[in-house]
Amino acid sequence: MFTSTIDLKRLVSTEAEIVKALKDYVQVEEDRIIKIKQYIEAFEEIQNRAKNDVDKYIGNPLNSYLLIKRLTSDWKEVKNLMSSKVLEDDSFANLTDSFERPLKWPSEDDLSGAAIALTRLQDTYNLSPSDMSQGKLNGVNHGTTFSAHDCFELGRQHYNSGDYENTIIWMKQAMKRLDEEVLGKETIKRSDLLEYIAFSHYTNGNLKKALQYTDELISVDPGHPRAHGNKLYYETNLDDDDSSDTDSRKKGDDGSDEETEPEFSVSERSLNENSPNEQTIYKKLCRGEKTKFSETDKDMICSYYYGHHPVLKIAPFKQEELNLNPRIVMFYDVLSESELYAVKSIATPRFRRATVQNYKTGELETAQYRISKTAWIKREEDDAIENIYKRVGAVTGLNMETSEELQVSNYGIGGHYEPHFDFARREETNAFTSLGTGNRIATWLFYFNDVEQGGATVFPDLGRTFWPKKGAAVFWYNLYKNGEGDVRTRHAACPVLAGTKWVSNFWIHERGQEFTRPCSVNPSI
Repeated sequence: MFTSTIDLKRLVSTEAEIVKALKDYVQVEEDRIIKIKQYIEAFEEIQNRAKNDVDKYIGNPLNSYLLIKRLTSDWKEVKNLMSSKVLEDDSFANLTDSFERPLKWPSEDDLSGAAIALTRLQDTYNLSPSDMSQGKLNGVNHGTTFSAHDCFELGRQHYNSGDYENTIIWMKQAMKRLDEEVLGKETIKRSDLLEYIAFSHYTNGNLKKALQYTDELISVDPGHPRAHGNKLYYETNLDDDDSSDTDSRKKGDDGSDEETEPEFSVSERSLNENSPNEQTIYKKLCRGEKTKFSETDKDMICSYYYGHHPVLKIAPFKQEELNLNPRIVMFYDVLSESELYAVKSIATPRFRRATVQNYKTGELETAQYRISKTAWIKREEDDAIENIYKRVGAVTGLNMETSEELQVSNYGIGGHYEPHFDFARREETNAFTSLGTGNRIATWLFYFNDVEQGGATVFPDLGRTFWPKKGAAVFWYNLYKNGEGDVRTRHAACPVLAGTKWVSNFWIHERGQEFTRPCSVNPSI
């Protein structure tokens, strides 16, 4: 080219194109850096809020959900921003990979579990998604707000799990939050929300709604790659006589159409508030609502209890009768601060996902109706644990040699244990066979802390709700004296709405109780 001015003139144009390309590249890089800085600012803001009191921070389920979301969904976006083609070499790849190796990172399953947990809280405590997205839980403002993208991700997790009703609810909430976001700083595209809503309505069999939201999608994004094909399919298959034509709209005060779709899921709405359905009763009790009124309530008393050991004659425990038939008692101040610390310290490194026993096979397995982590502690492991064993034996008069080990449980986001029996029923022929100590005759349940909101222990058949009290313990017999199970002792641990919940328990077995609790042929005692 140096031999001709004609070619050199062309190089001037080439250089101009290079300048333009470099400017475009710099603009893309600046936009990318701005986005990364925005993530950094958001992450630092959260860190500043959490560092003052980490327990209080993660005790807010909204914070916990967002923490998991940031380290899964949001982190993928950050990594994409950091991995531009210009920087995509071996050294940078090694750098990003090294972030993940030494640290504990949540998985997509964790994000899905957190989303399900928030829905569980929503259903159990009748929470409005609108209030939740503004940080309000049962009227208490916890100061955490959701962006449109936060709501979208919650809806997307429900979509992935096949819960299209809650997908619609949270995508619509995302649209409300999107309307409030600053122009140019939106966290999600409206077209993404509309596509999820439309397809969720289609999956639920409501083609008219699907078509309605697809039309809106096309108006927002005329070039959407799937919208026009979906619209044609919905129009072709829409039956004017289909039940989906009867949508839930009414005239507002100004004469315009007004959406009346409720914010709560079908599963919750389908439960009649006056129904004897156990789940309905369970949720009412978790909310602190009365479901039964007993004439014997006036006969329950508080007193000092002197137990079955001489030391209790001079140091009795305070006891409160919570139910008379079957008798359920709460003992107060039965654990000291040093004992609480000892149990937590031993249990924490051993925590594993809580399991339930398959009544057919006798095998232990995880289940959605029990969400917590547990650990087991032997009595000989620490003097504090040995003293706890002895104290429970002194109070109950039962032989602790055939008790199962001390079980310690810590509940996470929306942690719960739905209604269940502690004892093995007749059909559960494989239960406890490996122990050789018979059925679970009694349950002793320690509370390690007060719970800020939720987390009660409830007995649906009795209509009783017991709130955790630090250092206290609840005790009841699971079996009648003739060995039959008392079905009235079916109980549950309500979801933790805010705060944290630690409990531990002894399941005390039949063997060794022949003289401390003699058998009786009378099934009523």
